[in-house]
Amino acid sequence: MISTTAGLRARLAERRAEAPESTVALISTIGALHDGHRDLIRTARETADIVVVSMFLNPLRFRTAADAQAYPRTPEADRALLADLDVDVVFTPTTAEMFADLSSTTKISAGDLGLRYEGRSRPFYFDGLLTVEAKLFSLVRPDIAVYGLRDRQRVFLVERMIRDLFWDIDVVTVETVRDDAGLPVSSRIALLDEADRVAAARLPVALEAAAANADRNVDACIAAAQGALMGESRITLDYLNVVDPATFLPVDEGHAGPALALIAATVDGHRFIDNTEIYIG
Repeated sequence: MISTTAGLRARLAERRAEAPESTVALISTIGALHDGHRDLIRTARETADIVVVSMFLNPLRFRTAADAQAYPRTPEADRALLADLDVDVVFTPTTAEMFADLSSTTKISAGDLGLRYEGRSRPFYFDGLLTVEAKLFSLVRPDIAVYGLRDRQRVFLVERMIRDLFWDIDVVTVETVRDDAGLPVSSRIALLDEADRVAAARLPVALEAAAANADRNVDACIAAAQGALMGESRITLDYLNVVDPATFLPVDEGHAGPALALIAATVDGHRFIDNTEIYIG
């Protein structure tokens, strides 16, 4: 467990000196680890010689300091999970360690795409996410970065940043871990009561409906997903889009071929995102 950038660099330098040909995998998190993170770590363990997990509650990903403070914290459970999975280095910096001056720090811009979908509701989110990801890449110098596919927009933007900034980092993705109801596993599920959890489970059902109707056209795909949510008052839909995986822009009416259906909604004030691969036409 290392909390300083100097300590992180020193420890990784030691490990690289011990085994110069070793590869390093990075998994960046904001804590409150769950089974989805467990799969990411297992994949990293299978893929690289040294596994680094960062746990940093990035303030730039939240609208207000109060929102950040409200994020679940499970430090004891996190430590137990990381020890059980044989993680080599756990980086747990403070905000002061990561930002000399948070109000005037250099930031990475996600551009126009960072203001779509998730970015429309949280226009600060992707700039903040990419800024800290870039800092972690600089500190850890990983060969591999491992991400879950629950947030495909994040994966797309990180891959684009790596490509644009000429970093020699391979992105490895892991399929979304789901609970018995089909919901992507997240820290938010535990905050729902039973009725809200049943309502939230309609979201993956909507994506299944989209996939089942994708052989017709885009409009039928979206209409089927919307129909699956009809009558569920506990769900407030934020967006439902079908995008081209190559550009992450909305597909046009004549699109045929691979696509992604994206959905985001709130249930009792808790935000859920999900997606599925579909094939149109």
